[in-house]
This record gives sequence, C-alpha cells and structure tokens, in this order.
Amino acid sequence: MTDIEHDRTGGQPPDGEWERIQASPDFTELRRRLRVFVFPMTAFFIVWYLLYVLLAAYASDFMAIKLVGNINVGLVFGLLQFVSTFVITGLYVCYANRRLDPMADKIREEIEGAAK
Repeated sequence: MTDIEHDRTGGQPPDGEWERIQASPDFTELRRRLRVFVFPMTAFFIVWYLLYVLLAAYASDFMAIKLVGNINVGLVFGLLQFVSTFVITGLYVCYANRRLDPMADKIREEIEGAAK
C-alpha cells in the first residue's frame, strides 16, 4: 500500500482485508476469550438481579426485615446491585488487561504493519 493509499484509508486495511482478519486464529481466540468472561458474568448478573426483583415482589416480609435502624434487607440487596456492578466492572478491567488487551494489541500491530 502506498503512502497516499494509507493516508486516504486512515491507516485502515483495504476492503476485504477485514474478512481475513476476522477469520484469523488470533481474532477467533480473542473473541473466544471475550465470550468466556462476558457470557457467564452476564448470566450471573441477570440471575442476581432477577433474584432481587423476585424477592421484592414475592418475599416482601423478608425484604422488610430491619437489620440496623431503618436499614432493611431490601435496601441492602438494592445497594448490593450497585456494588456487584462495580465489582464486575473491576473484574472485567483486570481480565481485559491480562487476557484481551495483549492479543488485541498483537492483532492491531499486525494490521497496522500490513497497512503500511
């Protein structure tokens, strides 16, 4: 690719090259690694959230149990929804830094090297 073509495409590979990149073993492995984290964590969070909703709807006596002062089980469960969101985000960042980003950087370097 000439410098003019490289400048015109903004450093992007030419059309048709994306299909080759997506079919590469490295890209396939990157997608597999992403799915290994995202799908189980999504399922966990949905189940956790639905548990909260079902308890609020059908176990209101349990959710109304006072723990300390005016703080009840329902309030604690609700706040734990936020905590779990932050924990999952932190886990994803650590996982991505360790397992996804190195492979994504490798793929990007190969693309950018081939585009020059």
